[in-house]
Amino acid sequence: MQMVDAISADLSQRTAAAAVRRSEFWKRNFRSRADYERSVAPNRERFRKIMGAVDARVPVEALHYVSSTASPALVGEGPGYKIFAVRWPVFRGVTGDGLLLQPDAPPSARVVALPDAGQTPEMLAGLAPGVAPEAQFARRLAENGCQVLVPTLIDRGDTWSGNPVIKKATNQPHREFIYRMAFEAGRHIIGYEVQKTLSAVDWFEHENRVRKAPIAVAGYGEGGLIAFWSAAADTRIEAALVSGYFSAREDLWKEPIYRDVWGLLREFGDAEIAGLVAPRTLIVETGAGPEIAGPPAETNDRKGATPNGSLSPPPARVAEAEIERARPFFAQLKAAGGLRSVLRNSGAAELLRAVGAAKATPSGSAPVNKRGAFDPSPRLRAQFEELIAYTQDLIRESPRRREQFWANADASTPERWKESTGFHRDYIWREVIGRMPDPTGKPNPRARQVYDTAAFRGYEVTLDVWPNIYAYGILLVPKNLRAGERRPVVVCQHGLEGRPADVADPAQDHRAYHAFAARLAEQGFVTFSPQNPYIGMDRFRIIQRKAHPLKLSLFSYILGQHQQILEWLSSLPFADPARIGFYGLSYGGKTAVRVPPFLDRYALSICSGDFNEWVWKTTSVDSTYSYMFTREYDMLEFDFANIVNYSDLANLMAPRPFMVERGHMDQVAPDEWVAYEFAKVRRFYDTTMNLPERARIEFFNGPHTINGKGTFEFLREFLRWPK
Repeated sequence: MQMVDAISADLSQRTAAAAVRRSEFWKRNFRSRADYERSVAPNRERFRKIMGAVDARVPVEALHYVSSTASPALVGEGPGYKIFAVRWPVFRGVTGDGLLLQPDAPPSARVVALPDAGQTPEMLAGLAPGVAPEAQFARRLAENGCQVLVPTLIDRGDTWSGNPVIKKATNQPHREFIYRMAFEAGRHIIGYEVQKTLSAVDWFEHENRVRKAPIAVAGYGEGGLIAFWSAAADTRIEAALVSGYFSAREDLWKEPIYRDVWGLLREFGDAEIAGLVAPRTLIVETGAGPEIAGPPAETNDRKGATPNGSLSPPPARVAEAEIERARPFFAQLKAAGGLRSVLRNSGAAELLRAVGAAKATPSGSAPVNKRGAFDPSPRLRAQFEELIAYTQDLIRESPRRREQFWANADASTPERWKESTGFHRDYIWREVIGRMPDPTGKPNPRARQVYDTAAFRGYEVTLDVWPNIYAYGILLVPKNLRAGERRPVVVCQHGLEGRPADVADPAQDHRAYHAFAARLAEQGFVTFSPQNPYIGMDRFRIIQRKAHPLKLSLFSYILGQHQQILEWLSSLPFADPARIGFYGLSYGGKTAVRVPPFLDRYALSICSGDFNEWVWKTTSVDSTYSYMFTREYDMLEFDFANIVNYSDLANLMAPRPFMVERGHMDQVAPDEWVAYEFAKVRRFYDTTMNLPERARIEFFNGPHTINGKGTFEFLREFLRWPK
């Protein structure tokens, strides 16, 4: 736990330092607005990518009225405006759905008004209870002559988070359920809703061909986030009102996981995002915000949500400090609109002034509800299921995108393969796993003896990696070493919540590991069993929450630890640096495909009890094996599906040998998934590399455990022991 806490503390320090280093990503040119827009265009593109707003939208030339024989499209009417139920296309199979508040006179401005995720469009328009009259900014804007479009946002309930067909239900908020599958596909619930907002802007722009009016966005809570990010992503938006969101983001890891954005804090705090809005108008309403204690409570039937994840109104002093950080971007551009901070519920009036909208004296009367009783649940469910279907389509299409990523890899010879995939290794390590700087300094090993058997001695060893970050494990050294002899080494990796002693203690016979490091040492191998930091349940998973916004992950640290382990093992006088193999079970199997492919000093890798079709494993809503229904939120890797799968990671080992160990009764995945994904590896080694003997799989009649038969033979053959 000291290791876990040290990594967590390191990430806290890196988060605090990120704001200071963000300027390295920016080359702002303040000479003119045009120069400024050009200079920040690369930042804007990266911003759109990490939020997942990357899909081409469908052109929107008209909104569609939503009506039936029981419910007409005209659902309400207020003084000077009418309210219609509308829908509009966003991209294939995905629509926006909500209310249009249409003024009777030509509009003085066109505004997308975004409610919080806990509110409905009807609440914001004054057609349903739940929002105080003074906070019904959609209604206030319509009363003052604005054309207002209010989309439905995915809420924080868990009603449909699961799949009744396979009898799986979770307490994940709907936003988290979408986030999980979308993250793997390089998308995000935030990006999807930004796209819905920008589709509304597309329609406003189409309407402006007939009669010009300023385009603005306004939002509260989650809607404030979407409005803010939409304005930063699209320069057609002339003004933005953000309420209940703007603040410092150093504690982003404490917010709900559906706000987790890969690499965000390296380049963007709220001040930097505000800089993408400059020199247009940004109005920040302070002293407001939703209060959320966490996900829906667990029940016997519903579990698996990311725990914690709270929201509370941003403290005024913190919000104001972030606003002050943003002011120079507006000041240097001499922005006419500029950045304004206003009190709660006064933002709508300020927005009207910003867009030059004609102001009328509000009647104070709520609009008349012409629809009668209305249940918003079917609309919300349809919006939710559209995003699931779209994301699952992306997953089905992901093999083609992976082919495009690998298209330039030259597999004509093993040598050309290794050389030409240098780009791919670097990209995956940097963009999917997240790359830390190489370890600093020497390993500086400290050791103490803990075992002494007839066959070997065992030592606990600690190595320095980075300041305050270390590696730790158990080294087993056979006693029959001859003078000057250099033996092969097997790095034996435990799984989730494991310890080095689980695999190395000769007195233990753990049901999964069966002391396989000790058994190998008895056969004459030097073994080292590292402690990997996936231990402590949510205590280690918090590392992922802290790491993702810095474009890092748990495996960023594990890779650095293994770099240093290899450096040290190679220096031992009795170890052969050319014969170091890796063998891991479960999370150690995850390590087997995320570490040796990137560290050439590993001569081979064995993945036990984990190898499968990983994209399905993390995104499927149709399989009981899927992480979509479990607590493993630490398994998410941004854009993984479009870049790589387990077969691709295994192929990066070539021409080094790679093996899979698979028990028929292992519940990690079905045999069919394992065989399907490994078939790609076998074909690559056989027909492309012409090295069929170097890719192997052993199925055995057993559970999630080390079998130690075919794998031990594999180690003896390719680590050449005995000689």
